[in-house]
This record gives sequence, C-alpha cells and structure tokens, in this order.
Amino acid sequence: MTAKNNKLAKAGEYKPIDLLAVAAAREVVDGDIVFAGTGLPMLAIMLAQKVSAPNAVCIYEAGSIDGRPIDLPTSVGDARCAHQASMAAGLTEAFYGQLHCGYVDLAFLGGAEIDKYGNVNTTVVGDYLSPEKRFTGSGGNPDINALARRTVFIMVQEKRRFRERVDYITSPGWRLPKWPGGEFVHKREVYGKFFRGGVEAVITNMGVFRFDEEGVMYLDTVHPGFTPQQVKDNCSFDLNISRVSGETKPPTYYELELLYKEVDPEGIFLP
Repeated sequence: MTAKNNKLAKAGEYKPIDLLAVAAAREVVDGDIVFAGTGLPMLAIMLAQKVSAPNAVCIYEAGSIDGRPIDLPTSVGDARCAHQASMAAGLTEAFYGQLHCGYVDLAFLGGAEIDKYGNVNTTVVGDYLSPEKRFTGSGGNPDINALARRTVFIMVQEKRRFRERVDYITSPGWRLPKWPGGEFVHKREVYGKFFRGGVEAVITNMGVFRFDEEGVMYLDTVHPGFTPQQVKDNCSFDLNISRVSGETKPPTYYELELLYKEVDPEGIFLP
C-alpha cells in the first residue's frame, strides 16, 4: 500500500509530464463520467480515481465503459481497458450510446492549434484545399468536444499553436465566426437548444488556462519556473494575464508515488 504523503514536491523532484498529469487529474470531479484518450488522459483519470474521484467512470473511445485496469493500457484499444468493465462494446456504444445521449461530463482532448476562444484545429495548417501540412484529421474530436458537458484540452505551449485565428476549426470553442473570416458570435447563438457545454480549461507545459464570461481565454495559474509574461509571449494573441490566481500547485509526493508505482510502473507514458 502506498504511504500517503501530501507534502508538495519541490522543483526538480518532478517532471513536466508529472505536473500535466496531476493538473488534469484535478479537473475530475468525483462521480464524473469521463471520456479519455490515449496517453496523458489515461494517467489523469487513473490518478484521479486513486486520489480524489474514486467514483469517476471512465469511457474509452474503443468501447470499454467503467473499466478498472490493473495495468495501464497502451491505448484506448488495449484489451486491458476492459478489465472489470461494466460494458465492453465498441465505437457505436461509446459515441452513440453514451456521448451522444448526453451522459459524458468531462472529456480530455488534444489539438494542434487553438485560438483565444477555444476553437481547436486538428485538420490542416494553411488553406484547406492546398495546405502546408495536413494532420490525421478530426477522429472523434469534434463530437466529443461538442457533446461533453466540459472539455479539457492538453497541449504543448508554443506561439505557433496559440493563434489569433486557427487555420481550420475542427472543434468549436466558445465563439465561432458567422462565416469564414467573419465576426465571432457566441456558440449559444449557433447551437441554440442543442447547446450543452464547452471548453472548461486548457492545460499546457507552462500553465492552466480558463475562459471568462465572454468566452475569451485567460491565464488562471502559471506552472512553477515560468512567469505570466513568458506564457503571454508564447501566444500569438493578447492573452489576459490579469486574472492569474498564482502558481499551479505542484504534485504531492503521494501523487508522484501513485503515478510511478501504481498508475504507470512500466513507464509506458512516463519517462
């Protein structure tokens, strides 16, 4: 049994990926139904279930629902996802039986680009018909983002990724252009009665971002070792840093021990 030590780890005693996993785990509320993908989302949900959200239910895209894997799965299609699961079905059940029916409270997603309204691009860089680079595509990104009540994006912080306008909107944020290049309107005006939720937070290797009442991104906490100005300098838009509440809370020794000894002892995603 892992000994519980809730003292905060000091700088140099944890890695950036540890802080990302812990920060994401803190977004999970006990009892949440969570749609998680491969990698960091797996670390986050499994850690949350061991620390603060024992009643959280995890849905993996390939179709396992409420599994409690003994070992960390290597992907959402790993058979280990189905250990002790309430259901082991397939994509149809995961998307149409759960997500589209409105059961998902929280989703973890990634993206190549994001703008100040939370619009995410996982499709192309440049013009759609003649792109500089074409990515693998949307996958389930737009469905999951649009139909979960809350979405948390986990991304790398780079100026080229945090754009004034993304080249292509794969997954809509809080404000959408009325037409390509046009003025932005709140998604409630676009979705109408079908509006369900939106982007709750963006977690990067530099900080945690949230969205104000108008659907505009602001910096909530800055990770230890960075300043708010450094984070702002890594955005292509004028990031609001006036609402910074302080530093992101580092992992505790207990959380680190769980991550490395119980969640991912094989080092599948952790270094």
